[in-house]
Amino acid sequence: MDRTRRRRTGALTGALTALALTALFTGGGAANADTGTAGAGTRAVPKHAVTGYWQNFDNGAQVQKLGDVPDDYDIIAVSFADATGTPGQLAFNLDSAGLGGYTVDQFKADIKAKHAAGKSVILSVGGEKGAVAVNSAASATAFADSAYELMQEYGFDGVDIDLENGLNSTYMAQALKSLGGKAGSGFVLTMAPQTIDMQSPSTEYFKTALAVKDILTVVNMQYYNSGSMLGCDGKVYSQGTVDFLTGLACIQLENGLAPSQVGIGVPASARAAGGGYVAPDVVNNALECLAKGTGCGTFKPSKTYPDIRGAMTWSTNWDAAAGNSWSGSVGPHVHGLP
Repeated sequence: MDRTRRRRTGALTGALTALALTALFTGGGAANADTGTAGAGTRAVPKHAVTGYWQNFDNGAQVQKLGDVPDDYDIIAVSFADATGTPGQLAFNLDSAGLGGYTVDQFKADIKAKHAAGKSVILSVGGEKGAVAVNSAASATAFADSAYELMQEYGFDGVDIDLENGLNSTYMAQALKSLGGKAGSGFVLTMAPQTIDMQSPSTEYFKTALAVKDILTVVNMQYYNSGSMLGCDGKVYSQGTVDFLTGLACIQLENGLAPSQVGIGVPASARAAGGGYVAPDVVNNALECLAKGTGCGTFKPSKTYPDIRGAMTWSTNWDAAAGNSWSGSVGPHVHGLP
């Protein structure tokens, strides 16, 4: 996430990766039905949920207190955790000055109020400029220990993994399993990989998601700042279309993730990303296509996924700057899914 403006704007345009097309079609057996055993995190959020990133900085979007986030959001990802001098270790520093004097006590009180309203508040790790690295057993331990300490201190329900500069599946999975064990029931774990990170189950991000599937709440891939990518049918789809959303979601749905662990991540407005913005009704059509087989574009999945988790947006602040039009449209639609 570029804190001065938006999420990653790296050009993945026209990416037909060297990943073998056959890798797109491996697995799939476990993804065809959600057995309801995806882990403690899935029980802490609604069956169909909306995730929004809340900015702990002022980059020109609407500055918000956590309490200003609309009720349409079920999971609020606080952006972002900070790296320390110890590999893997996390810290969190509220930008009180940048947020108009918002105090730590007010922030903690707002988290409690969100809990009382049935919402989850998690700490996002990464972003475009995130420097957290988990690539050894020691850094995995430091990650889990420090994340748990922050959960206890602030009341976070879990973490979001938004590492856009590399990820080691072995040690990140180790860290997340350790953290999940410490947190216990109600742990919320989300991920926000870029499109290229989820083109095949052989990628490090995808391997991480599969390795922690028993505690994974949802993967909200970033369907933007991407260019063109392969869909699960081997065809190329361009960002900004319903086919891009459905065709790429299908890869995750047919390669090991349960439908309840798949969400659609999009910008809240055209100002929130460098490319790939779609109107809220396109998001709603994509969800209808995946859940019911209606509202599809040229790509229509061979089966429906009524347990599809929902949608995510960057960010609640950019949503507010646009009059909350994204959450006002997508929120009720997600919550109305079967």
